[in-house]
Amino acid sequence: MKTIILFVALVGYAQALSYSDVLEEEWNRFQLDYTKFYQTEDEALLRRLIFEDNKRMIDNHNRRFMAGLESYEMGVNQFTDLLPKEFQSLMLSSLNITEAEGLIDFRYSAPRDVDPPSSIDWRTKGAVTPVKNQGDCGSCWAFATTGTLEGQTFVKTGRLVSLSEQNLVDCSNDPPYNNGGCDGGLTLSSLKYIMDNGGIDTESSYPYKGIKQACQYNGRNIGATVQGFVMVNDKSEKYVAAATAFYGPVSVGVDSRGMQSYKGGVYNNLKCSETKLDHAMVVVGYGNDKSGGDYWLVKNSWGTTWGENGYIRMSRNRNNQCGIATIAVFPIV
Repeated sequence: MKTIILFVALVGYAQALSYSDVLEEEWNRFQLDYTKFYQTEDEALLRRLIFEDNKRMIDNHNRRFMAGLESYEMGVNQFTDLLPKEFQSLMLSSLNITEAEGLIDFRYSAPRDVDPPSSIDWRTKGAVTPVKNQGDCGSCWAFATTGTLEGQTFVKTGRLVSLSEQNLVDCSNDPPYNNGGCDGGLTLSSLKYIMDNGGIDTESSYPYKGIKQACQYNGRNIGATVQGFVMVNDKSEKYVAAATAFYGPVSVGVDSRGMQSYKGGVYNNLKCSETKLDHAMVVVGYGNDKSGGDYWLVKNSWGTTWGENGYIRMSRNRNNQCGIATIAVFPIV
């Protein structure tokens, strides 16, 4: 009996040691892959402990994913050494729905007899610039603005021009626009700024720095203009699909608090809020996945190491999950 108990104990110890060894290896690889440097040994230890906690959560989720109990996979990325609250503070900001609605020029409702295609991907049509990275700056609103304007300008002109987020971060903070640089903003107020300003500079002429600076807008470097802006009516996913299919990429606000470790698949989060929105992205298409169901194809601004090469497929036709149709906006160009 003692021999059996000792054997079981040794097996358990070996298994625990094995997982510990795996975590050690993954921690070392994480630091190399994402060029992580910490100022002190205490900070390095804290980040390691957070990484290990997040990795255990990721592994537990992925066991459910492999068993068919989850529709999406999690993975290690540049945010795995952050607490959820740190991630939210660094990357996300509150999107004021009431303030957004006060800026609306026009509202869009699809005609009753409209029949959008079953799927669309504006990337394949040449309307989407490569995935960008907002860095340690809460400027998602600027990237969502340029994303929808780049796409809508392509649809109208056939030219795809990367536009300057830094132009918006630096120049659209004063009233009546009231964006906050790296502390949040709105697509609607950004589009109004571009319309009033007579245009937005190109990315190449006004590159992204990830910090707020003095405004350096130059009217000789305009890449696109805005004639007006439209908000999709009634928080309707059907209308968002029609707007995406018939007009082009659409800026959306979402509750993204559970997306820190998203790696792939159709993101389905029943805990998402329809109204507490904290992140702006761009819908560039939609479709259906055999295992995950209907989805929105959404371009993010966290670089290509996050998600599906910088994209996320979010659940579609699930009662406006994560508020994806709550403040859906696109410009008139």
